[in-house]
Amino acid sequence: MQTLLLMAGRREFFAGLWDKYVLDLQDFLHEKLERLVGVALLCWLLMWLLGLISRHILRLAERQASTTGHYAQVRTLTSVIRATGIGVIIVLATLQILSVFGFNLGPLLTSAGVAGVAIGLAAQNIVKDCFNGFLILVEDQYNVGDVVTVAGVSGTVETMTLRRTQIRGGDGTLYIVPNSQITTVANLVRDYSLATINVSVDFSANPDEVMQVLKDAAMSVRNDPAYSNVYLADPVLLGVDAIKGSQVIYPVQLKTKPNQQWAAQRETQRRIRLALEEHGMLPGDPMRVYGKDSVQRSAVSVQKSSGVGEREAQATDPTTIKPAEGNPLTGE
Repeated sequence: MQTLLLMAGRREFFAGLWDKYVLDLQDFLHEKLERLVGVALLCWLLMWLLGLISRHILRLAERQASTTGHYAQVRTLTSVIRATGIGVIIVLATLQILSVFGFNLGPLLTSAGVAGVAIGLAAQNIVKDCFNGFLILVEDQYNVGDVVTVAGVSGTVETMTLRRTQIRGGDGTLYIVPNSQITTVANLVRDYSLATINVSVDFSANPDEVMQVLKDAAMSVRNDPAYSNVYLADPVLLGVDAIKGSQVIYPVQLKTKPNQQWAAQRETQRRIRLALEEHGMLPGDPMRVYGKDSVQRSAVSVQKSSGVGEREAQATDPTTIKPAEGNPLTGE
């Protein structure tokens, strides 16, 4: 009898469990499954739209980018935005799925907030690097291939990421600069480059003639087909900039396309050197000073070297020499 009662109780238990399972399954199929499918479809649609927009931006940047560095910058920024957007979509979709299955999101969100604060404090330098790198990309402070001075180092930008910037120095040294250390950016090739040649000419040369010689030499490079395509304007002569001793400085400025001034600058310097030699104009010396005293000393030295001083000393009448005044015994 007890066995029969036990078996009947088991049947009732399993029957009730089955009924509960069937009811839960029906409730899941009618309500929860629809929400899950809706969340999945919405998540897929948002990711597809994000990818479509990213690809469209990259195609526009590839067609309109003036340099490969600018395209690389847009590609980096687009990939960062796309990855961030996908992460946000997945997190929101996960929260919706957990709420469908009846999870209490309050403690979970609180724990996630505390964990986020702890991670942010532990990795605050990385957060600063990424945030500053994002601002550098958005504000277009510099691109790959630009010559810049940042964080006390100068060179050409080779690689840019959200966390760091790689700069190749003029001697081949590779500098890796965290973006959080970049507070001031000196971009040497933005829009155009300006090269200044300080020409030193001797004080004795006529300034008007010197400036005409410098202008002819600079314009000869400007009109040369090998260099004319890099210029954005004619060379500018600023006049006499400084006088140091017998040295007179005449600055010559060359305005060229970004980072293309080097060849034109070297060729201009070469032609200026030859033109000055052709016109007999010597370089100045900042340690030599011209004046009345120096001219008199130069004349005396010339006379002595030519023997004029000795002949004048021999021709002097000794009777006309005045006696020395003073006491010969005491020397006073």
